[in-house]
Amino acid sequence: MLQDAHWAAGAACGFGKVAPDALFVEGAAQRDARAVCTGCPVRLECLADALDNRMDFGVWGGMTERERRALLRRRPEVSSWRAELVPAGELSMGAR
Repeated sequence: MLQDAHWAAGAACGFGKVAPDALFVEGAAQRDARAVCTGCPVRLECLADALDNRMDFGVWGGMTERERRALLRRRPEVSSWRAELVPAGELSMGAR
């Protein structure tokens, strides 16, 4: 599923930092879930992974499922969101 899983080690939500279910919410609770992503050093890698793997639920990279679906519809020509969103020199810098 994850193309380059080690980026997740640097995530603001990862490995016990946030309750596992906190990012898989609906409605108004999504605002709090999105706040976790603000300032996350691997936010774009997370978002790219969710878009490339068509994650169906939860907040990933600061975007809700609805927002990701809309982005995918607007940009069907993108074959790799990782290449589109994350400059090559910045890959996994947040995980260091």
